[in-house]
Amino acid sequence: MSIIVTLIIGLLAGIVAKFLMPGRDPGGFIITTLLGIAGAFVATYLGQAIGWYRAGEGAGFIGAVVGAVVLLALYRMIAGRRSTTTY
Repeated sequence: MSIIVTLIIGLLAGIVAKFLMPGRDPGGFIITTLLGIAGAFVATYLGQAIGWYRAGEGAGFIGAVVGAVVLLALYRMIAGRRSTTTY
């Protein structure tokens, strides 16, 4: 059940991250939403490793949004370099 809650929080966090970081994304809205879900899982894992969350306890919404924004920024840097490279 906690995985489903993390997925839902990640979905919402991806949407919020898109609004916090406007602009053209190389992958569009779906990639941003998937990065939000990944951000929620990363925030959950790091929060449990640091001791902010207990085992089985998911990240909060703010932690998921922060994780999503960080992953979106990394994705933009990596995908931006790739799209401007000429071969």
